[in-house]
Amino acid sequence: MSAVQIYDATLRDGQHAVRHQLGLAALRGYAVAADAAGIPVVEVGHGNGLGASTLQAGQAAVSDDLMLSTVREALRSSRMGVFMLPGWGTSGDLRRAIAHGADVIRIGVHCTESSLAERHLGFLRQEGAEAHCVLMMSHMATSAELAEHAARLVAYGAHAVGIMDSAGHFLPADVTERIGAIHDAVDVPVIFHGHNNLGMAVANSVAAAQAGSTIIDGCGRGFGAGAGNTQLEVLVPVLERTGFPTGIGLYALLDAAEFAERELMPAVPYTGSLSIVSGLAGVFSGFKHQVLDRSAQAGVDPRDVFFELGRRQAIAGQEDLIVDVVAELSVRAGVGVGVEAGSA
Repeated sequence: MSAVQIYDATLRDGQHAVRHQLGLAALRGYAVAADAAGIPVVEVGHGNGLGASTLQAGQAAVSDDLMLSTVREALRSSRMGVFMLPGWGTSGDLRRAIAHGADVIRIGVHCTESSLAERHLGFLRQEGAEAHCVLMMSHMATSAELAEHAARLVAYGAHAVGIMDSAGHFLPADVTERIGAIHDAVDVPVIFHGHNNLGMAVANSVAAAQAGSTIIDGCGRGFGAGAGNTQLEVLVPVLERTGFPTGIGLYALLDAAEFAERELMPAVPYTGSLSIVSGLAGVFSGFKHQVLDRSAQAGVDPRDVFFELGRRQAIAGQEDLIVDVVAELSVRAGVGVGVEAGSA
């Protein structure tokens, strides 16, 4: 079986769980631990990527420049990755990331909007940077659509393409079908990024590897929004036992996970009630804090908010919809839109 390259998103996706407030000591310490474990790529940044530190998405404790320079200095053998969503970040942000020594640059776009990446992938191609692109909220598209958009991204210049299960909605069979379709459609490495809303992140990641994915994401202790991401220190030995070598040292990886639990997170992510609802509704887990805050202020059930956001097919970057949904549910207080309606 093919080797799998692990892509560690702890210092980027994990930011969602702490409202983007990781400080320099935490960033540096985890980067050193991940590097010691031999993790190939360590990603860093605001949870929503380069340029996303705003009032709407949440202001980070540390600027992009400081985050990147700190982690770059801490890494000896691991490569540094960054992430950008068009609309939050710009070509200027990409240029600064390259200047800070970013080795792998990922562009994220909604699963049916591959054209939004064309300009930035063209810029990265001109700069000679290693460019990846991921299709987000991938449960909102069919396997054929995902394969078509992935092929377009390769034509635009992506060196690797894949999907994010942004809402933690998939089951293994869903992943097998989608990754298999993309693998058949492109001749570059295929990426899978899972979330654990339904407790399936490791199983889904193994299914991705078996279907042809050779770049798989994870986070130490699953550090991430809601129920968190694929738990890295579980994923790696499971992949190894399944026949997919990673080249990562187990003890050092476990040490990195211990550091993450001790220094990065107030609590280890778990599959709680709201995370389950988010996964069932197919809504981005990063909405959790804002949904909880605004629901509490208005006296509405946050589960109803998530199901209504799912009906409206809300995606990352549409945080303003939370305000609208909470206001509408507040007006019709007492007329629930609970699990039965949400599952329709």
